[in-house]
Amino acid sequence: MATSNLLKQAFQPPNPGLPTMDRSSDRFALLSFKSSIFDSAGALASWDNTSLDFCQWRGVACTDIGGEARVTSLQLQYLNLSGEISPSLANLTFLQILGLWSNNLHGPIPQELGHLSQLQFLNLSYNSLNGTIPPTLGNCLELQYIGLDHNELEGEIPGDLGSLPKLQSLVLYKNFLTGSIPPEIGNLSSLTSLYLSENHLSGSIPASIGNLSSLVNLHLQYNNLLGAIPSAIGNLQLLESNQLVGTIPQSLGHLKNLDTLVLNGNKLEAGNAADWSFMSALSNCTQLKRLHMWGNNLGGTLPQSITNLSKSLESLILADNPIAGSIPAEIGNFLNLTTINMSSNHLSGTLPATLGRLRRLGLLDMSNNHFFGQIPVTLGNLTGLSDLTLSSNELNGSIPSHLRNCPLNSIKLDSNKLTGTVPKEILFISSLSIIFNVSHNSLNGSLPSEFGNLKNVPTINVSNNKFSGEIPSSIARCELLQYLYLQGNYFEGSIPSSFSQLKMLQVLDVSNNNLSGHIPDFLRSFRIESYLNLSYNNFNGEVPIDGPFKNASSFSIAGNRNLYGGVPELSLPSCSSRKKVSVKLIAIISAVGGVLCLIIFFSLFAFHYRKKKASRLLALTSSIKEQYMKVSFAQLLKATNGFAPANLIGMGSFGSVYKGTMDWEDNKDVAVKVLNLQRKGALRTFIAECEALRNIRHRNLVKILTSCSSVDFQGNDFKALVFEFLRNGSLDQWLHPDADEEGTLQILSLSQRLNISIDVASALSYLHHHGPAPLVHCDLKPSNVLLDQEMVAHVADFGLAKFITKTARSTNSITFKGSIGYVAPEYGMNNKSSTEGDVYSFGILVLELFTGKRPTDDSFNEDLNLHKFVEMALPKGVFEVVDPKLLLEVEEGELAGLADLSTSESRMRAMECITSMLRVGILCSKQSPKERMRMSDVTRELQDIRDAFLGLISPG
Repeated sequence: MATSNLLKQAFQPPNPGLPTMDRSSDRFALLSFKSSIFDSAGALASWDNTSLDFCQWRGVACTDIGGEARVTSLQLQYLNLSGEISPSLANLTFLQILGLWSNNLHGPIPQELGHLSQLQFLNLSYNSLNGTIPPTLGNCLELQYIGLDHNELEGEIPGDLGSLPKLQSLVLYKNFLTGSIPPEIGNLSSLTSLYLSENHLSGSIPASIGNLSSLVNLHLQYNNLLGAIPSAIGNLQLLESNQLVGTIPQSLGHLKNLDTLVLNGNKLEAGNAADWSFMSALSNCTQLKRLHMWGNNLGGTLPQSITNLSKSLESLILADNPIAGSIPAEIGNFLNLTTINMSSNHLSGTLPATLGRLRRLGLLDMSNNHFFGQIPVTLGNLTGLSDLTLSSNELNGSIPSHLRNCPLNSIKLDSNKLTGTVPKEILFISSLSIIFNVSHNSLNGSLPSEFGNLKNVPTINVSNNKFSGEIPSSIARCELLQYLYLQGNYFEGSIPSSFSQLKMLQVLDVSNNNLSGHIPDFLRSFRIESYLNLSYNNFNGEVPIDGPFKNASSFSIAGNRNLYGGVPELSLPSCSSRKKVSVKLIAIISAVGGVLCLIIFFSLFAFHYRKKKASRLLALTSSIKEQYMKVSFAQLLKATNGFAPANLIGMGSFGSVYKGTMDWEDNKDVAVKVLNLQRKGALRTFIAECEALRNIRHRNLVKILTSCSSVDFQGNDFKALVFEFLRNGSLDQWLHPDADEEGTLQILSLSQRLNISIDVASALSYLHHHGPAPLVHCDLKPSNVLLDQEMVAHVADFGLAKFITKTARSTNSITFKGSIGYVAPEYGMNNKSSTEGDVYSFGILVLELFTGKRPTDDSFNEDLNLHKFVEMALPKGVFEVVDPKLLLEVEEGELAGLADLSTSESRMRAMECITSMLRVGILCSKQSPKERMRMSDVTRELQDIRDAFLGLISPG
């Protein structure tokens, strides 16, 4: 029942015969309530007016009872009130309505409210109330509405609430409630709405909920509920849950008036015809309008019985399931359908031409399947279609020009096998305002000048096709364009000067084409936060040093051999040396022009060969997806329980990491790193991490499983990386456990610390000296070192990583500075990332590993840092700086691997080992980069120290 109706019903005169205090008690109760409230906006100023009767105070309403005006309603919502709710409100004997929602109230809900025997409407939602739900509310037998959502309430739902015979709505979502759903809820015979979503409820759904014959709305999503759906639940009108398992009961077919069935984000299964029998049962639900089952384990073949559903069906969402089979042609009989989403399944066959009958269809998403054949031209009949997504299939043929008849907001046809040109007709669709994406196909020809008609489209992606000719200057008419992807084609000529009009452009990628000429001057006026990718073309001349070209991490010019100048970090030839060379070249060219022509000929041949080879490096996220398994946003949403806070295992500068559970054979548990694309630089770190991880392989590097570059259900860009889940967390958690973790994490032993040091050193040595291309990590610290089940260390987070040239030991671009305390001091002067910078970070990590002190410890100041702290203590003061937990192990003689030695001998060897390790840390974290060790030498030194500790060779 709507809130407004409940409020109207609440104004019913109470029984005048009830015993009560006199009228003055109401005034004192209100003043006592106000005394516990902080009213920053002065909303309750009228309460201070002594000449006003309290029935005239703001938010107070009274009713004549036995000849006296008594308070029956107190509504103070949206007034920015703070403070706590006073128990004195319990003295408002005749109170029927208490509405304090949308304020800043905190503290507990008073138990005394259970004395309000006349209370019918209680709404305390959208505050910061904590504590538990008072069981005494079960005494308020007149209650029809309880709204406590959007607070910080904890504990279990009191079973006492099951004794409220008139309760129609129980709204408790968005809290921190735990425990199971009390079976007493099944006693609420008048209940129409039960909202328990977004809590931490566990256990199974009680079968007693099936007794709620009046229930219309049941929201249980985003909890930790387990078990099967009770067959008795067939009495419900709507079900929206998550984490449920088993098959879907056929009893749902008993719901003759069922209009909505939402089972999203569960683990419900279907593998054969018997499991899909619920679909036949649903044919009895002649009023069914919405069937939503995305994010489950519904497999097997899509049953033909789906065609027997109600012809009233408006929305069909079966996305993110392992459903196979084909789409029956009879789907064209559901003439009321407005939404079809069957993305991220294993569906195949051709798209039925009968889809063209669905004149009301607004959204069609069949992406991430195995559909083949041509896009039906009949889709042009869908005069209501606003969102067409057919990405990541095996569709071939041309793009139908008939789509011009559809009022599309977005077109996503990427990652198929489409051929031919882009039809000019679809570029006249005036409603296009979200995205035009035809990337990763085999489209050819030139881009029509009609692209300039896409004036309201923020994203245009035609990358990785076979387009040729010049880039149309008309694109400059796309006034709202923010992201333009043209890479991986055969475009020639220069970047059109008209692009200077693209004032909102954030990303321009023209890499891997045949573009030439100077870098246009107008690019210098682009916003400093823009990202320009001009790599692998034939640009020449001077690189600008202003605008986005100030920061080498904001652009890429790799693969353009005839450029010079630019910021020093690029390590390109200077302008003056270029001019001197140019004078000599004039004489040489005039003398050996014929020879030069031959050289140019062979250079062009080599260029095309290099381009062909370089094309294999295109689209970093796509290369990862092609090399590994596909994963969709919906799958990751399901795997992490909607990116629930309970699954959050780490946060960084550019995103958050969640634990997820997938149905993958080798990796059930995964770590999902979700990029915060609102954060400046997040997109570049995603690209950098993809580029770094796609080729490197080492036992001490975190293993990437796949990546996801997609959009969420609101159409926002979504990018994530999926890694193997390492159960023992980060090294930082072991060295510095939270207060509540002290008893759960064991202390790292000396041998474990030794092995972790060697593991990290081995990983860096591989990156610097032995990988496919030298790589600098740039952000090594304990939180980026993860430990697996066997306590083997794995280096993670390559978002700031940089490849280095073979002729220099530093990168040719500016890098982010890493993390305070671990970043090399020279980065603050010239910003060049280098292998020596990684060595410095490793040295600090070793010192922290054996002292237990962070480099940012409060005890350090300008004159004292972790390096100096340890250096001053060596060699005689080691006991003063070593981690007390490690020292305890040494003092008690409990050293793994040395059980056969006497206690004194094992202590001596342990202290020699610790001293040697601290020396390595000192040598690696020297102020001058030239004085630091190489990682290949560090690895050998650490192995020698470990061998000496274990007695395999003579120490020292």
